[in-house]
Amino acid sequence: MIAIIDYEAGNIRSVQKVLQFIGADVEVTSQPEFILNADGVVLPGVGAFADCTGSLRSKGLDVVTRQVIARGTPFLGICLGYQMLFDYSEEDGGDGKTAPGLGIFRGSVKRIPGDLGLKVPHMGWNNLMLRKESPLFSGLPADPYVYFVHSYHVDVEDKSIVAATSRYGIEMDVSICSGNVFCTQFHPEKSGDIGTMMLRNFVKVVYRG
Repeated sequence: MIAIIDYEAGNIRSVQKVLQFIGADVEVTSQPEFILNADGVVLPGVGAFADCTGSLRSKGLDVVTRQVIARGTPFLGICLGYQMLFDYSEEDGGDGKTAPGLGIFRGSVKRIPGDLGLKVPHMGWNNLMLRKESPLFSGLPADPYVYFVHSYHVDVEDKSIVAATSRYGIEMDVSICSGNVFCTQFHPEKSGDIGTMMLRNFVKVVYRG
């Protein structure tokens, strides 16, 4: 069973539908014990950083997320579910402050600069520059195109875990691979055949044992 963490954020059902389409056994849940006993865990997310991290914490799901990752359970973070794993975000801090993340990985979430002559939020298809081997990218063609919807990007401190980058005025760290953790800034569930292949690869990781 793959658990999709439900913390009242957007975009959960679309991830569920694609995983079910490829034959995965999926449950959307906020029950800690169920999540902790799942074979794989997905943390999706669309919304405001502070609100979503606050919702996670209010339900005790920040602790559950840490435990899942520490146990070695295959974990997939998507969009905000990727960003929240880092130290802090420039979004929602207010008065020049920053909003704290979960701090599982070192790094920060920064706004895409508005002086690049490009629209922010970044919405649309961009190619990936694959930087390291990741089970998530197995069998993908070179420079695959995927779908993004975001105004903020992760600046990963440890570049050795960056699996892919993408350029939108600046080069952004849009995917990481670290042990049992796989994360994407882009939306695999909205990225057509390429994204479906990535989700199939994640399911293979979950059940390879």
